[in-house]
Amino acid sequence: MTDAVRSGRERAAHLGPERRRPQVLDVALVIAVESGVGAVTIGAVADRLGVTRPVIYSCFRDRVALIEALVEREGERLLANALAALHTARGDDPEAVFVRGYQAFLDVVADCPNAWRLLFSAAPDPAVADKFRRARLEMADSVTRWLRPALTAWWDVAELERKLPVLVELFMSSCEAAARSLLDHPDEWTTQTLGELYGRVMCRAFSVA
Repeated sequence: MTDAVRSGRERAAHLGPERRRPQVLDVALVIAVESGVGAVTIGAVADRLGVTRPVIYSCFRDRVALIEALVEREGERLLANALAALHTARGDDPEAVFVRGYQAFLDVVADCPNAWRLLFSAAPDPAVADKFRRARLEMADSVTRWLRPALTAWWDVAELERKLPVLVELFMSSCEAAARSLLDHPDEWTTQTLGELYGRVMCRAFSVA
């Protein structure tokens, strides 16, 4: 055993589960982003932290509980900020509102890239797939509350309630695509330029709904 690992394991024995949990989740997030959620195991996290498996088990009963806690933490952080950003977009000019909404949303993605990749860019682990679905449903519900009055006020969309689920899915898919473009091509786009492009394009799409 190396001195570094021995030192890490000795420190772990004195840290306690409550103080250790945030560190465990931070490491689990890095592993999930690097190698996928399926790579997040008790052993992998313990190895990355340089501690024994019992240290991780003292924080979470198993890998499912660990991943669930990770999704909940990152989901609350990302979704709360992203939805708040979208809801700040207000005004009488539809295109300007859409542009501001996408720009604000992408600002949040840029601030929390790993949380975004965890929740929306990777296939969820089957063991915790329901957590991922609930995160997306929460976003869809809030987007619905934002879009319904906007579509009514600006374009008086016919048969709105029938079309709304389709339009919400279109909006969310465009947000996911915009986020991927921003994160995959950081040298080509800023949150402002990409948000302007998506805002203008999607405003036109919704205006003919």
